[in-house]
Parts: sequence; structure tokens; C-alpha cells
Amino acid sequence: VQLQACGGGLVQAGGSLRLSCVASGGTSTNRYMAWFRQAPGKERDFVAARKWSGSTHYADSVKGRFTISGDNAKNTVYLQMNDLRPEDTAVYYCAAGPSVIQSTLASRTAYAYWGQGTQVTVSS
Repeated sequence: VQLQACGGGLVQAGGSLRLSCVASGGTSTNRYMAWFRQAPGKERDFVAARKWSGSTHYADSVKGRFTISGDNAKNTVYLQMNDLRPEDTAVYYCAAGPSVIQSTLASRTAYAYWGQGTQVTVSS
């Protein structure tokens, strides 16, 4: 499975960005697709996840500001990010995996496949 993420960029605080991630190759077994982010010198943290059925989960830090959605037919997941803050600055990675379950969806070790990352920079 290959994941290709895009949509990052530079935006002012309060602005919006939309990330996209397309999966290809053996995608039918992916139960969850998710977004993680990693700021310089920090761990890679969970942001949001979407189950193939459409249910979604968010980190507390982004609830009410970010929305994850997807198109199963296109093997694509999106992350709409509104009201961006400087602390949202990070490299954003999409992830997918056939073995993810609800109790592990926020753990990066649960995901077998990762995209290359896309930089999001929010200026104050």
C-alpha cells in the first residue's frame, strides 16, 4: 500500500488548509485511515482517524477545528483544518492499516502504512 499526501503549506493563524491522502495498492484491507503530526523535536502524535464505515475520532487538541472525511471509492481521506494555530505547525502524515481497532487507533504503532508527510506551517 502506498500513501500520497498533499495540501500542506504556509498559512496565517486563524486560516484554513485541507490535506488529502490517496491510498493505492491493496487498499481493500485498510480498516482505518488516520492523520498524525510531528513537530520538530517532538513525538509523532495522533490527530484524527476515520474508519471505513465513516466513524471518526479526534485528538482533544483539534476537536471542533479539524474534520476528517473520506471517499472510500477513491481510497482518499481528507483533513480539513480550520482556525489554525501556531502550535499546529508540524509535518502531517497520513497512515493506514488493516489491523487497527478502536482501542489502538491513536497509536502510531498500530498503522502499517505511512505517507511521506506534508509540511503545515502556521504563522502568528
